[in-house]
Amino acid sequence: MREIGAALITETIARLCIEANRNLPEDVACALKTAAQEEPYEPARALMDLLVRNEGVARETQMPICQDTGMAIVFADVGQEVHIAGDFEAAIHEGVRRGYVDGLLRKSVVADPLRRVNTKDNTPAIIHTRLVPGDKVTLTVAPKGFGSENMSRLAMLTPAAGVEGVKRFVLETVRLAGANPCPPMVLGIGVGGDFEQVAEMAKRALMIPLGEENPDPFYAALERELLAAVNESGIGPQGLGGKTTCLGLHVLAKPTHIAGLPVAVNVSCHVTRHASAVL
Repeated sequence: MREIGAALITETIARLCIEANRNLPEDVACALKTAAQEEPYEPARALMDLLVRNEGVARETQMPICQDTGMAIVFADVGQEVHIAGDFEAAIHEGVRRGYVDGLLRKSVVADPLRRVNTKDNTPAIIHTRLVPGDKVTLTVAPKGFGSENMSRLAMLTPAAGVEGVKRFVLETVRLAGANPCPPMVLGIGVGGDFEQVAEMAKRALMIPLGEENPDPFYAALERELLAAVNESGIGPQGLGGKTTCLGLHVLAKPTHIAGLPVAVNVSCHVTRHASAVL
C-alpha cells in the first residue's frame, strides 16, 4: 500500500488550476492554429487569427486565456493500492482555493444557486472520483466557463429515436447555441447509461485529445459525420460564418436500459482547458 499525503494533493490541484487557466492544451492549440490556416472566409479567418494570438499571449505572459476562469471540475482516478493520508475531498477544495486566490483567477462560484452569494475563492470544486487498479493517483483539473456550459443539453430519447435521433439532438443543440458558446466549439457527447451518467460521460469526452479516433469504428464514423455536419452549419467563429464552427468532438457510450436512450451534449468554447498530473 502506497501512501499519498493530502498536502501533496492540495499542492498539485493548486498548480493545475493555474496551469489550466493559462496554457491551452497542446492538442487544442494546434487544432485552433490549423483551423485558422484553413478557414477560407476572410472575416472568420481574421477572427481565428485573433484567437490564436490570444492563446499565444496567454502562454507567453502567463495570464488567464479567458476572463471566465470557470468552475473547477476535478477528475480523480485513485489507485486501489493508494492510501490517502488526510481528507481527500477537503484537500482538493483547498487546492482550488489556493490556486484561484494565489493565481489571481476570477472567483465565479456562488454558495447557493438561488441566494447567489459568492464564496470568494471559487470553491467548492465538482469532484468525480473513480477507483482504478494500481498505486497512483491521476488528477485532472478542467475549468469550465458557463458561457458554453449554459448551452449544454441532455435528453432522454426513446430507443426508437436511434442513431438518427442522437444526430438530430446534437445538431439541434449546436443550432440553439449559435454564437453564445464562443465558437469554434468543442463538443463532448455522451450516449447511454442513465440520467446522471450520460452527463458525466459528455464532460469526460471533452478531455479526450482532439484528433484521437474512437476505438470503436461505429462511433469513430459517427464522430466524423457529426463533425462534418456541425461545421456545415455556417455558424463559424464567434458566429461570423465560415466553415469552422467546431474544432472537434468525441462520443463516449455506455450500456443502458432497454427502455431508454439518454444523450447529453456538453458544449465547450475554443478555450477547452484541462491540465493533469500523476502522483
